[in-house]
Amino acid sequence: MSLDETMSTCDSFKSPDVEYLDDNDLPEIDCINKKALNKLYISDHEVVAGEDAHGVIDMDTDDKFVNLDTNFEDPQLCATIACDIYKHLRASEAKKRPATDFMEKTQKDVNASMRAILIDWLVEVAEEYRLVPDTLYLTVNYIDRYLSGNVINKQRLQLLGVASMMIAAKYEEICAPQVEEFCYITDNTYFKDEVLEMESAVLNYLKFEMTAPTPKCFLRRFVRAAQGTDEVPSMQLECLANYISELSLLEYNMLCYPPSVVAASSIFLAKFILFPSKRPWNSTLQHYTLYQPSDLQDCVKDLHRLCTSTYDSTLPAIREKYSQHKYKFVAKKFCPPRIPEEYFHKQIL
Repeated sequence: MSLDETMSTCDSFKSPDVEYLDDNDLPEIDCINKKALNKLYISDHEVVAGEDAHGVIDMDTDDKFVNLDTNFEDPQLCATIACDIYKHLRASEAKKRPATDFMEKTQKDVNASMRAILIDWLVEVAEEYRLVPDTLYLTVNYIDRYLSGNVINKQRLQLLGVASMMIAAKYEEICAPQVEEFCYITDNTYFKDEVLEMESAVLNYLKFEMTAPTPKCFLRRFVRAAQGTDEVPSMQLECLANYISELSLLEYNMLCYPPSVVAASSIFLAKFILFPSKRPWNSTLQHYTLYQPSDLQDCVKDLHRLCTSTYDSTLPAIREKYSQHKYKFVAKKFCPPRIPEEYFHKQIL
């Protein structure tokens, strides 16, 4: 924000003239709180007509959905603007997606198998340095977007991977690994100057547009929608959806699906694996994902194929990661061999 010409820089850092209140001034504090809430268009949540105590809203039909945005006290939930945030993510996800055919049209020396091997290794790197999941997803996004428009030698593919992860870590992590550490994890295959040069090439090609919607962005919202009114959130459901979504990172052919579709399909399949005799989709999920089951059918079947074939895979990093106790051993969950077709049809109430 630029300063007004009449305001000096020194004045701009002065503390406002306020009268500090102690605990005895409760009426004054309440008054200030009410004024602040009115300014922010926030009001104490009350049960309104058509909504019950659990936040279930009747849509003037036989169908109902759970209102997720009722907790105005937790600032991390962003209850007042959550819907706007996810509308923006949906609108922008198409702009930051890689090409879906760059292996065929752009790359000469790199193929889908090499890409999968690289990502499997990057999963191990992310675990080694305890990086947050968003760093891994952004890394893959940067790699694919760069490969969409730049021919690269297979000897430099790993260099692209570590440079992309370093950028993503700088963007997401509180304390990102240093460039020397990324050289070390490649057994010093690349020198510091090479990593920095590749980092510069990636940043310049992407025009420093580092913010990109990934499946992980949407999963946070969709998992809450899947939990519904459950008082105790299911950690198994959340971990299983994350596991399925990460499996999609390995598969080049999954790039044809937008991140929001991958996230919604991961929820669908996770619920099916945990409760195979129950329909995975409901009105709450449809309301917040904006997808009907039929919209997800192809993606769910591709993810299901990945889950059932993972034990035969030569790329075990994600399966081993989610076979740990902290992820509730979800990679060891039995995946039924077939999904009933009626689960993809709209439920008749």
